[in-house]
Amino acid sequence: MPRWHTTTRGSQDLLATALPQMALEQPLTALNVMQLSSRLLGAPQTAREVADEDSGETRYQLLRQQVHARLVEDTAYLAETDDTAVRERLAELVNQTACELGWPLNLDDGFETVTRIHNELLGFGPLERLLADPSITEIMVNGPQEIWIERGGRLSLTPYRFETVDQLMQVIDRMVSRVGRRIDESSPMVDARLEDGSRIHVVIPPVSLKGPTLTVRRFTETGLEVDDLVRHGTATAEMMSFLRACVRARLNVLVSGGTGVGKTTTLNVISSFIPDDERIVTIEDAAELKLRQRHVLSLETRPANVEGRGQIVVRDLVISSLRMRPDRLVVGECRGGEALDMLQAMSTGHDGSLTTLHASSTREAISRLETMVLMAGTELPTAAIRGQIGSAIDLIVQQGRLRDGSRRILSISEVMGVENGEVQIQELFRFEQTGVDATGHVLGQHVPCGRVPRRTADILASGEDLDMHIFVAPDRPSGPDHPRRRLADWVPETSTAPLPLAAADRRRRSDWLPEGSPRMTLARKRKAS
Repeated sequence: MPRWHTTTRGSQDLLATALPQMALEQPLTALNVMQLSSRLLGAPQTAREVADEDSGETRYQLLRQQVHARLVEDTAYLAETDDTAVRERLAELVNQTACELGWPLNLDDGFETVTRIHNELLGFGPLERLLADPSITEIMVNGPQEIWIERGGRLSLTPYRFETVDQLMQVIDRMVSRVGRRIDESSPMVDARLEDGSRIHVVIPPVSLKGPTLTVRRFTETGLEVDDLVRHGTATAEMMSFLRACVRARLNVLVSGGTGVGKTTTLNVISSFIPDDERIVTIEDAAELKLRQRHVLSLETRPANVEGRGQIVVRDLVISSLRMRPDRLVVGECRGGEALDMLQAMSTGHDGSLTTLHASSTREAISRLETMVLMAGTELPTAAIRGQIGSAIDLIVQQGRLRDGSRRILSISEVMGVENGEVQIQELFRFEQTGVDATGHVLGQHVPCGRVPRRTADILASGEDLDMHIFVAPDRPSGPDHPRRRLADWVPETSTAPLPLAAADRRRRSDWLPEGSPRMTLARKRKAS
């Protein structure tokens, strides 16, 4: 077993056992490793050719080439199928070769060298360091010489590079093959996901003119919680409390926004409000949602095979899911004709369903829904489509990314139905930007719009606690249009809906009706009589 040369006591431990374990869908033989890496590793140099070189990178390249040459000649290594044994043999050869070249490695240098070579042979090369950094939310590879990252909402160019186009393509092939996808000139675009749930999108020539491009959207295994969104300023605690009441009261929610604004993250969080005893079916192109309820079925689309057959799209899965007796549907994103099936499901017993779509505003989200319904190939008139939208969608959560890279829920709006042929919406909460500070940070706050939701009675009837004060606009005077005064219009005296809760006790209706209001006066007259 290999031991590393070192001058420090107690560091004669096996390096091979310290190497990070690489999760592989199927074991790679050492022979396959050699086939995969033969193009990126050049012919070995001699020690004399670099004897006068002091560069650590030059030494690494020579060491790597010498190790590669020995691995090719090592018949026992080529026959090895166990990944752990492959790593152990690699560590042994690195240590032996370094000593022969006159560069004995201490434990730290040895670990670094073997890890780097191992990543190039079995892992994702220069992307391994970036994938191990939890602060990075997105990785963008624009050809072999440009690797960008997003951290804290801001983009930056990294010093990491792929040595050749072939090396980049080998990493891409490794990524997509592990999830049963393929990438070639006949299929130059691929959506897939890594073992940790991160989503990847690949485009290669001839479609991509700059060379192979790879985008990795990172996934956090633990997922964000409500408190995380509040702490990051994505929403306020009051807004999340309202969304929780709406989800548990089985209102249909649409999350809208552009690319990379955090729609899936928000959908993940509000999906956590669904009760644990309900049967949930999730449908996605590349599985990202991580619902923690006990009864969850996850469906994922499938591309066509080499013969162009066997493709399964989101609409196929939506139709199939309706036969699975779901209590709720959660569709990762509506992009086409599946919008019609989703709207029909929301209106026919699967209320409380959730989905997202790409749109830059709440009003545009309505227009996008109309367009996608037409993509289903139906001959529905516009009035019928708008009627379907008005009756199926209850809330639209509009998400956006500000100039400083921060992500915010820009508005929460309620769909009021259809009037004069148009879908009517009213805004309940919005983000008001007030300026930008000296560091470029966007200043602003979330504020209520001073309107009471039309579905208040339904939310209260479901037994959910809803504090009506969260709808009061902070700068709005107490007048006839104040939410507390208008509550009686939304919860009639004859309603059987339970009133909001204060602590564990139900509050009297008169507690929510201000003195002097017509409803209060009428209520007191009724009580006196």
